[in-house]
Amino acid sequence: MATPKLKNDLTDKAVLITGGTDGIGLATGLAFARHGAHVYLTHRWGSSDENEIRAKFTAIGAREPAIVEADVSADEDTEALMELIKRDHDALEVFISNVSFAHISKHHSDLSKKGLKRSINYSAWPLVGYLQAAKAAFGRLPRYAIGMSSRGPEYFLPGYDFVAASKAVMETLCQYLTTELLGEDIRINILRANPVETKSLEATFGPEFSPFCRKWYCDGFFIAPEEVADAALGLCSGWMDGVKGQILLLDRGLGFADNVVRLFTQRERYGLSC
Repeated sequence: MATPKLKNDLTDKAVLITGGTDGIGLATGLAFARHGAHVYLTHRWGSSDENEIRAKFTAIGAREPAIVEADVSADEDTEALMELIKRDHDALEVFISNVSFAHISKHHSDLSKKGLKRSINYSAWPLVGYLQAAKAAFGRLPRYAIGMSSRGPEYFLPGYDFVAASKAVMETLCQYLTTELLGEDIRINILRANPVETKSLEATFGPEFSPFCRKWYCDGFFIAPEEVADAALGLCSGWMDGVKGQILLLDRGLGFADNVVRLFTQRERYGLSC
């Protein structure tokens, strides 16, 4: 199948994805690489096989990615990363803030101010900090910036207090930044998605979460990493440049039906009774 043509030519342009060596981040990197972008993938703990990642890019005929260890909460790492990109590029075309690291609580008593601050440093602040660092390094902002969020800010997920809070901060910052940068050549948006089956999801909710959701809901509840990646690519394609400061939900429309009425109408399927 031929790769669809984008209005915005991404050939040899720098695309930076934090937390880009697995799951949604890696799928997004591959999506941009298919269109000729020079992709920079950051990681912190080196849990992924770099040779395996490079092989995925080679398999699609894409340019080899730059895989960089960088802690999104460390200013010195961010500055060094921008200088690395600057060696080969005059500007950063796309920045995608994908890292999400936060305290998962067992009980309200284990919440702490330190934990909240750390969660915001990793999961919210990079949307601002990386844009500031890019402006300092290149003299201009990226043309596109996307923050990867979740359903946490809008409905309850157990233990998700600080994840949800930090995502809500990021979403608010997106809207305020958009207003303050209306005169700049930048489009900042947020992608919220239904749960995506990744290592991070299992680490957060445990190995029984996905099978349980499939049994009591449907397979369509989960969003594939590639769907999130394609949505990010679409926002940076040039065809959606009028979209700014938006929080876009990827749930295939299932969120509207996710209530007790659905369980009632499908009670025979699930063996439920009044």
